[in-house]
Amino acid sequence: MFTFAQLSDPHLPLPPPRWSELLSKRATGWLSWTRKRRFIHRPEALGAVVTDLRARAPDLTVVTGDIANISTPAEYDQAARWLSGLGAPRDVMAIPGNHDLYVKPRAHGRPDGWAPFLAGDPAASAGPADPVFGVGFPTVRRRGGVAFVGLSTAVPKPAFIATGTLGAAQIEQFEVVMRELAAEGACRVVLIHHPPQIGGASWRKELTDAGAFRLAVGRVGAELVLHGHNHRASLARIDTPAGPVAVLGAPSASAAPGSRYGAGGYHLVGVERVARGWRFDVDLRVIADDLAGCVSGRRFDLVAPAATPAAMAA
Repeated sequence: MFTFAQLSDPHLPLPPPRWSELLSKRATGWLSWTRKRRFIHRPEALGAVVTDLRARAPDLTVVTGDIANISTPAEYDQAARWLSGLGAPRDVMAIPGNHDLYVKPRAHGRPDGWAPFLAGDPAASAGPADPVFGVGFPTVRRRGGVAFVGLSTAVPKPAFIATGTLGAAQIEQFEVVMRELAAEGACRVVLIHHPPQIGGASWRKELTDAGAFRLAVGRVGAELVLHGHNHRASLARIDTPAGPVAVLGAPSASAAPGSRYGAGGYHLVGVERVARGWRFDVDLRVIADDLAGCVSGRRFDLVAPAATPAAMAA
């Protein structure tokens, strides 16, 4: 069985910013971190997740966004080191979240060290290179019959707005990629930071073109959709003509036990081909109260039928 881990929203501790970096929306984010968020997202809680993750040794680790807080150059460097600590780029795949592009970065403040973790396989189809992150979205990683399709919803927004946007061009390329993968018989696991299901987030935090994305999924199908952003574990669906597509939301990987979100954690997922299509063995690993690691909080199976001929059609 192929196994992968989904971590999300680690929100690494915010390095002290320069005052010049706070002359923007970053000022409100810095105040939020100083007054509230730093007491929720604790490095020792994230350490418990990483300890448990190393013990489980999944074949691939995916990070569904919000590694940073206000996207300063120091945060970008710190995040690149943290990703490297999880494993080599081949074994770790990430996508950006809204906090990873809090404001439009200047030329000297781009997350250059992230590119190897964001990039897909060299031969995979992708859109034009993103001007900030340096890779084209969607990105595609093929591992053991499973294809991970990474999307970016990271677009700078005004203060107090945490929405995300895919854009028409990315959705169009997403459909192309998903049809190619369906024709190959791959198990297609979609990575997106913002929840795409109806009612997935409040208007200030929603995916602005979620409806267009759901229609695209209805046309091309998917075996599983993974997201973060809400800091809580969730299971929802996208209804399609071929049947529902499971949408799995991960908790924050750094939410401390007793925080407003409860103990965080991550998903450990086993994937195997079955007669009807694909089976996902989902284990929600929850941070233990003593922060020594994680415990199994909930375990369940999801079954996705094989891709339909309609999803393979051009």
